[in-house]
Amino acid sequence: MGKIKIVLATSNQGKVREIKKILDIKGIKILSLADFSERIRITENGRTFKENAVKKARAAQKKFGLAAIADDSGLCVDALHKKPGVRSARFARPPVTSEKLCKKLLRVMKDIPDKKRTAFFVCAVAVAGPGGRIKIIEGKVKGTIIRQLKGTRGFGYDSVFVPRGYEKTFARMPIAQKNKISHRGIAFRRTREYLSSILREK
Repeated sequence: MGKIKIVLATSNQGKVREIKKILDIKGIKILSLADFSERIRITENGRTFKENAVKKARAAQKKFGLAAIADDSGLCVDALHKKPGVRSARFARPPVTSEKLCKKLLRVMKDIPDKKRTAFFVCAVAVAGPGGRIKIIEGKVKGTIIRQLKGTRGFGYDSVFVPRGYEKTFARMPIAQKNKISHRGIAFRRTREYLSSILREK
């Protein structure tokens, strides 16, 4: 019996690498949007991470006729009323880079004292199966925004976010360590458990 193919509805290769490592399940082959010649455009205009994840997963499932997985994740800073939130990837002007995102965040937060620089990452995962079935899974990690970029690994806000209980930013951690504690790692390990349970039922 061949492997079950699932589309990972993202073209962000940083995400693809992290997620494929976590969703390494015997019997499942994970594809990304880069594996298809056809392109898909999705407007992420949901008010929540869940809404955006569901929208992307449903669009990919309908387009390619395969089960699809999508996530929407972002950074919520307490002192900024949970911003940038769902606009985390669009917080800086195009062309957006991780460095531009981090530098803008640090500028916006320059007058916020250290004790009030708390933040958290959220990841919402939507699994879209045949017939419109949707499963939503979440992960969250709390931490602090530091005052300068540190580290070159990862992407997004990894260079300025130090998870609670650690001294290094995500961008200074080996990917295996980051995946153990990150919002995306938590959410996709739960997704892995969900997919594995479906395989056992077949």
